[in-house]
Amino acid sequence: MKINQIIPPVKERNTNVATMPVPMPTTNDADFDKFRYRPAPQPGPRLAPAPRPPSPVAGPNATIQAVNDAVLETSTWVRPLQQEMGRVIVGQTALIDRLLIALVTSGHVLLEGVPGLAKTLSLKTLAGAVGLRFQRLQFTPDMLPADIVGTMIYNPQDGGFTTKHGPIFSNLILADEINRAPAKVQSALLEAMQERQVTLGDSTYELPNPFLVLATQNPLEQEGTYPLPEAQVDRFMMKVIIDYPNRVEERAILDAMATSEPSLGVQSVVTCDEIIRARRVVNTIYVDNKIKDYIVDVVLATRNPKAANVDLNGFIQVGASPRATINLTLAARAAAFLDGRGYVTPQDVKKLAPDVLRHRVTVSYEAEAENITSDMIVQKILDTLPVP
Repeated sequence: MKINQIIPPVKERNTNVATMPVPMPTTNDADFDKFRYRPAPQPGPRLAPAPRPPSPVAGPNATIQAVNDAVLETSTWVRPLQQEMGRVIVGQTALIDRLLIALVTSGHVLLEGVPGLAKTLSLKTLAGAVGLRFQRLQFTPDMLPADIVGTMIYNPQDGGFTTKHGPIFSNLILADEINRAPAKVQSALLEAMQERQVTLGDSTYELPNPFLVLATQNPLEQEGTYPLPEAQVDRFMMKVIIDYPNRVEERAILDAMATSEPSLGVQSVVTCDEIIRARRVVNTIYVDNKIKDYIVDVVLATRNPKAANVDLNGFIQVGASPRATINLTLAARAAAFLDGRGYVTPQDVKKLAPDVLRHRVTVSYEAEAENITSDMIVQKILDTLPVP
């Protein structure tokens, strides 16, 4: 048997594949070491690596990362503003968040609670920390619409009329105890709250931007008060119910306020331009189609609960209007903005649904007889409908 055989030539291979020459037969292992693995040169430039798919948390929106970056950039004033207000307002973190949500969405807020829960102080603190023009209106039964929007004053010298603007021409309006004024005064706010304008005589005047109405009312006292018209209640983005503080917060209030000269001053930490930029970013926050459908289902369930398989036994007299759908979406986007996110989660919707819907759902006489409130109805809907 012959040891040395003729080895057939190596067939031509693909130049892109690394090759190793086949050694000739040899009895010395050192001769084999010179035949080492050498990768073949790659012709042309290297291809760029394929882009990574978007994060599953961000969703399918291709610009979600840009929105996140914009949110982080424009929300740098949120934490300082919350801390500045927290120096004066002990506890009430939910109230502070609701006020900031209204601030970045150009929505109006109705605060309801018994006297002494810092409703007026919260609004004054917000106005001082934001650095906008602020006016407080104390509503009384003898107030006239001209006391709010202004009037036309006759000038006997030239026989003409001059326009005198009312306190409504400000950025932040505190309507304190709004339910003490008669209906004609309350209706004077309708055009200002919805259209952001006031008509005096034959002229229409634009209100400053931003413009926000923050109203308070006492739910207990009925003497000398007037219920708000439903048309005006619906124009409030949220109705926030303020509850008593807990024991720890009560003790902190005692230490801070039990003095003849409490420290109530705050510093301005955000400008008007920053708020307007934040509003533009809030409008770009991503809302998935499933969350949009969930919002619509929640609002529709307040009108026809049987179609949504919600057993309410005719407890709803009037359901929420389309303003509820719009405001709930805006509020959820603002909640994501405050958390530094560029997308909305179902938890944002469930957290703010009671504040957006409680004043838009009117209960029937059967519900009142069984002490069922609109908050209970909204919570029943949220517990029944499937969450995306």
